[in-house]
Amino acid sequence: MVNTGMYAFTKEIFDFIEGEQSIPIALNKMFVKDREIKALETKGTWLDITYPWDILDLNTSVLQHIEGNIGGTTEANVSIKGNVSLGEKTVIRPNSSIFGPVVVGRGCEIGPNVCIMPSTSIGDNVTISPFTQVKNSVIGSDVSIGPGSIIQDSVIDKDCVVEGHFAAISGDAELKIDKELCNIKAGTMMGEGCRLGSHIVAQPGVIIGNYVQIKPLNTISGQLPDKSLVI
Repeated sequence: MVNTGMYAFTKEIFDFIEGEQSIPIALNKMFVKDREIKALETKGTWLDITYPWDILDLNTSVLQHIEGNIGGTTEANVSIKGNVSLGEKTVIRPNSSIFGPVVVGRGCEIGPNVCIMPSTSIGDNVTISPFTQVKNSVIGSDVSIGPGSIIQDSVIDKDCVVEGHFAAISGDAELKIDKELCNIKAGTMMGEGCRLGSHIVAQPGVIIGNYVQIKPLNTISGQLPDKSLVI
């Protein structure tokens, strides 16, 4: 059994929090004061999300349980296979293909000539331009991806703009995170609000922080801190 870290409190919790104390300390204070705390047991799927690439495993697990629902519009010669959920006002342009399980949010525009491969989740108001392939990835809301891009085993957070011919190819990588050495197979892990120019190649396992700007024609690797500028 594990503590999932999910709590529902009344305003009374503020009586037991002082400064920057943690939730467990506050709970212990409540016990001392004989406050009632109830635990609920769940038999659902639980996965530990420690690193950005753990999101991909969680995404794959959740998508196994979705049901197909075409809430948007599909234009001429669109191929949809497997369990695919399209949100309202989403448009799939001609000659695009989607292979489930895939979830696409509301108000998205995908294509034409885009291929969405299995285990991909796409948020709301996302634009994916022509001749782009996305595979086993999580793309947040309000993201724009330019034409001719390849995105594999990657996570792109909300409000990112990626211009054309972006290559986020999956592969083996060795990363050092908080003095711990991690051997992974992944593409790109990108924070929110990033701006990437055209013709950028991201080496496998690259971690891009929040609000990073990368000028065109760069090859990036390793870890880029928040608000970095690559020229």
